[in-house]
Amino acid sequence: MKIDVLVAEIGSTTTVVNGFNQIHTDHPIFMGGGQAPTSVLEGDVRIGLNGAIEDLKQKLNITELEYDEMFATSSAAGGLKMSVHGLVFDMTARAAKEAALGAGAIVHQVTAGKLRRTDLKQLVDKSPNIILLAGGVDYGERDTALYNAEKIAELNLDKPIIYAGNVENQEEIRLVFEEDFEQELYVVDNVFPKIDELNVEPTRKVIQEAFEKNIIHAPGMEHVFDMIDGTIMPTPAAVMKASQLIQKHLGDVLVLDVGGATTDVHSVTEGDEAISRIQVNPEPMAKRTVEGDLGVYVNFKNVVELIGEVGLAGEGFELETLMEGYKHIPKNQEERRFVERLTKEAVIKAVERHAGRIRFVYGPSGRQTLAEGKDLTQVKYLIGTGGALTRLDTGTEILREVVTGHNPNKLLRPNSDAEILLDQDYIMASIGVLSLKYEEAALSLLKQSLYKKEASKNESVVRKI
Repeated sequence: MKIDVLVAEIGSTTTVVNGFNQIHTDHPIFMGGGQAPTSVLEGDVRIGLNGAIEDLKQKLNITELEYDEMFATSSAAGGLKMSVHGLVFDMTARAAKEAALGAGAIVHQVTAGKLRRTDLKQLVDKSPNIILLAGGVDYGERDTALYNAEKIAELNLDKPIIYAGNVENQEEIRLVFEEDFEQELYVVDNVFPKIDELNVEPTRKVIQEAFEKNIIHAPGMEHVFDMIDGTIMPTPAAVMKASQLIQKHLGDVLVLDVGGATTDVHSVTEGDEAISRIQVNPEPMAKRTVEGDLGVYVNFKNVVELIGEVGLAGEGFELETLMEGYKHIPKNQEERRFVERLTKEAVIKAVERHAGRIRFVYGPSGRQTLAEGKDLTQVKYLIGTGGALTRLDTGTEILREVVTGHNPNKLLRPNSDAEILLDQDYIMASIGVLSLKYEEAALSLLKQSLYKKEASKNESVVRKI
């Protein structure tokens, strides 16, 4: 069989290969997906990749499979790990962190001000894949970023450095890393060029370039480049790209991705104009947050603690039995109900942390209303992806909790006309990387997944709140 495009998602534990046909027509088709364990520990990720292709062949009931193109995303070897270093937490450090998260990174360290010995020790211990250095608005404070650059260079970590701070420092930063220490350096526009102005997209693009160049350090990854066409994107960045595609063609969107270890939230919205006038700090249009304590398998005990053992017992769960034999795939109805409850809690908490809030301050002129954080009040589409939400029967009901009964001071959608959708084919990451070359086909395939009618039901999973 001949397939137009294969998209590989090389994860930390599982490698998935999705096949797409008729890409060059108005009616592209998702053929199906195969999966196999990721083979980083075996020394070559191609073993898992080829295993996933073999699984796809079995599911399609074919013995031979040819393809014209292959694209890939990856979170193998722990994904894209970064550290971020800025001048002030609420300004340049936060802007740099937004850039890193939006590019698909897991941020392991954030510092503000001059690096201390404990910060430098932590940087060595964390050993991030990429170090992002910022600090100072353009033509503002210079010394902190230069000091931090020199201290980081002295560590000789042999890690890519991205400088996205005060434009006046660019030449001196180059001297620090290129002449004295021969460090791999990327210089990009300031992430925070002016007070109340974010400029994260240039940095996000450079992060992904650096990721692709350095991901070859994963065992066997250098050979994957011989198999694929185009780039290897960080998997969370591919989900963000798909989210931006939805916003561009359909409307403002909030995407929930509940996984075994983390829950990712992606929002693409400018928010309400009235809210923007009282914003304390600027927010990027495309924002991602990753909650490392909210997972329904690796970190499920954290979610149990958030709910409370007493509360779960009151809901009829035999907690000791469930936790003792807990597996990532539920085996019976009671285990499924337990995973559904954990997923619901992860969704609610993750969105609460992602969303901004209204707060009141009091001064000589009386009470003032301010907004801080991401404004989600204009979101038109609420989409669930990830194994938990897309494979549970109650996925849409869980998502409905996001917009019902929430704190009125949170910047969540206040009315009831947001549309709830599920990525039923679980292909958002594949769609993100596919859209780089085939945008129209990617959009069509994503719509098919979101509006797909389940074989076991006579109704669409799309429901109005």
